[in-house]
Amino acid sequence: MKILLVDDHPIVRAGCRRMLEQSLGAEVVEACTGREACRLAMESAPDVVILDLTLPGMGGLEVLEALRAQREDVRVLMFSMHPNPVFAARAIQSGARGYLVKSASPDDLLDAVREILAGGIYLSPEVAKGMALAALCEDADPVKELSSRELEILRLLGKGSDLAGIAAALCLNYKTVANSLTRIKGKLGLRHTGELVRLAIEQGLTDAAEGVKSSRR
Repeated sequence: MKILLVDDHPIVRAGCRRMLEQSLGAEVVEACTGREACRLAMESAPDVVILDLTLPGMGGLEVLEALRAQREDVRVLMFSMHPNPVFAARAIQSGARGYLVKSASPDDLLDAVREILAGGIYLSPEVAKGMALAALCEDADPVKELSSRELEILRLLGKGSDLAGIAAALCLNYKTVANSLTRIKGKLGLRHTGELVRLAIEQGLTDAAEGVKSSRR
């Protein structure tokens, strides 16, 4: 079994690698950025990819889409700090085979990998509950029309970043971010940036990751 482990925290990778090697006898390949993950996925053809939601450079959802474009049957387990149903639903809709929160037990990670290898889909219990509750509300996902990049821009905006900060974090130019915000407002039917910030907070997008990092996507 070969597993590609994608996370920008060395301590997280070290702990997960040790567990996967010892408990599953897996060969683990590590990546710390999305672009590196895409390259290694092509080179190593892993059986499972464990993919952090928030990464420097490309974000996790964009990496998922890129991996699926490379190989449609790739098995990806999204790995996130928080059980946000918006991001979990987007990941599953984009082809992820599971969504696991980092607060889960080591056995949960092993169970998730085994379930995905067996052809199933694994969701952390709190994630499954949140998605089920959201599905009961007709307009539970007002950001469903946003692209993965637009969703990340909205998240960073909700975290308090200004346009220059978002541009730096996502390795984009200022004008690209400004144009993206205009498109986001149009898709959501909003007029003011403050409304976007409020929506991001109300949807829990600002808690969907470990925090704003110095370099993303």
